[in-house]
Amino acid sequence: MKYDPNKHHRRSIRLKGYDYTQVGAYFVTICTDNRECLFDEIVLRRVVETYWRTLPQHFPNVVLDEWVVMPNHLHGIVVITDDARRGEAFPRVMLAGSSMANEKDDRSLNRASGNASPLPPRGVSSNSLGAIIGNYKSVTTRRINAIRHTPGAPVWQRNYGACPERSEGNTLSATKRN
Repeated sequence: MKYDPNKHHRRSIRLKGYDYTQVGAYFVTICTDNRECLFDEIVLRRVVETYWRTLPQHFPNVVLDEWVVMPNHLHGIVVITDDARRGEAFPRVMLAGSSMANEKDDRSLNRASGNASPLPPRGVSSNSLGAIIGNYKSVTTRRINAIRHTPGAPVWQRNYGACPERSEGNTLSATKRN
């Protein structure tokens, strides 16, 4: 089937113009592929729980708030605690004798930082919410597929739900429990 941009387009579920690298709390939902109830199996649930708990070890700017694993999805609050752009894969470097007001164009900056491409970097920013969730989904998928003997099989849906928390009273840890 030939690509038709009028039929084959994906709408972003992210807030337009929002910087998902900035400090803050994010309510995240990640669903399994085809909403399959994988996590009814205790071994697979433990994989998902274990790797979720270790996110702060891999991303020092991350703190986890409340979270829960359901049979076919995970809900959690990820808190980015400091400048998530620290350690960026394509850092904007200052050339000798230049200031922010006197920076060279992006191509010069890319060459100075060791990136030979004349194009600006693409993809998710290092330590952004997208990078954190992408890493989590990747490592859990590999581990779950190894356990199930299903190499390359999708475990998670293509995307994830994320909502920046706007007030402290809006987090799971602050909700009333009956």
